[in-house]
Amino acid sequence: MTCAKNLVIALFAVLAVAGLPAAHAQSTEGVAALVNDEPITTVDVRNRMRLIIASTGMSQIDQETLARIQDQALRGLIDEHLQLQAAREYEIEVEDSEITNSLLDLANRNNTTIDAIISDLENSGVDIATLRHQLEAEIAWQILVNGRYGSRIRISDQQIELALERLAASASQPQYRIFEMYFEVPAPGQEQATVQRLIAVMNQLQQGAAFPELARQFSDAPSAASGGDIGWIVASQLQPEVAAIMPQMRRQFEQTGGQGALSNPVQVPGGFMVIALVGVRDGTTTLQYDLNQITVPASAIGENTRSRFARLMAEDPTCATAESVANRLEGAIHTPLGSIGADAVLAQIREALEPLDAGENTGVIENAGGSLTALIVCDRAIAGPGVPTRDQLEADLRGQQLSLQSRRWLRDLRRDSTIEIRD
Repeated sequence: MTCAKNLVIALFAVLAVAGLPAAHAQSTEGVAALVNDEPITTVDVRNRMRLIIASTGMSQIDQETLARIQDQALRGLIDEHLQLQAAREYEIEVEDSEITNSLLDLANRNNTTIDAIISDLENSGVDIATLRHQLEAEIAWQILVNGRYGSRIRISDQQIELALERLAASASQPQYRIFEMYFEVPAPGQEQATVQRLIAVMNQLQQGAAFPELARQFSDAPSAASGGDIGWIVASQLQPEVAAIMPQMRRQFEQTGGQGALSNPVQVPGGFMVIALVGVRDGTTTLQYDLNQITVPASAIGENTRSRFARLMAEDPTCATAESVANRLEGAIHTPLGSIGADAVLAQIREALEPLDAGENTGVIENAGGSLTALIVCDRAIAGPGVPTRDQLEADLRGQQLSLQSRRWLRDLRRDSTIEIRD
């Protein structure tokens, strides 16, 4: 039987002969690995390698690169076997219709059809069953993780408020459209294997391979299922190590005339990141306040006006009681300002409003003309295109927690399973 280490040579032979039928390679079938006594055949690995090569558009594949593809194919198959074994343990079955829907989603994201995908794979010697098996494992694992951890995850109002505050702080910052790949170092001592995977991917990116398809096959991030696409994001929402390179990425993006920018590998906790910048736009969101204003004109200010005004505001009046407060202060004028953007108020007022939540007030502010003003915040919100709702923020935070639990569980399955790689 053919040993796993000879797969590289075998696949080179397949690639060298354009018209070679896929069935010919299966004549040397052997066992590449055992996962809890369940075999992964050399045919399985070859088919997965063909899928990776076909879907990513790789070119100029030398023997070293092919070895890296083999490692990735085997690694992916091992993880999928672990995921499907766990799914069977919990009696989870994935319907054919669910796999077909996932195929349709994949086709839509790539502006193509299922038939076109099948035709392209067949032309590359790849059985559609190889892709369907990969999608089956993704679906089963998602169901499993949601079922095990979904009910345990609680997103508090405080977490949502903190997320909203981060959005408020970054409302006017530039926004970046980013695709990502994450390469996890699964355990101490495995850094070199991760680096070798990373080098193989970087080489293919430099030769023009498609970032989204490489991300789908090689990335360890949850975004791999969507080709690494994490949408529009501000730098403050990125990991600090990645946020630090964004000014350089933007300069590179502008130098290419908006064609895109590719980062060098960035070391982050637990592994390495590679990002592609495909769009830049100025901040399109603004911090909006709903305000009530109480003003005492300079002509109405008496000896005790300021101290009395300050005492009244210290009682934390609400927008509903603002008019009655003004009536208790001689000469004061109450004005509901309604919705107003933070960028539309004076810098002095903006600084006073910045730390306030709904129901709080600025205290007494002395204006340049000598009048006294206090503002009560009725509401505070982020406005603009693409601003997430509270429900969307909650879903995003829940997704982040589920992703973390997913990675931990898969790591535990690898550690607790019997995995034998055949040499």
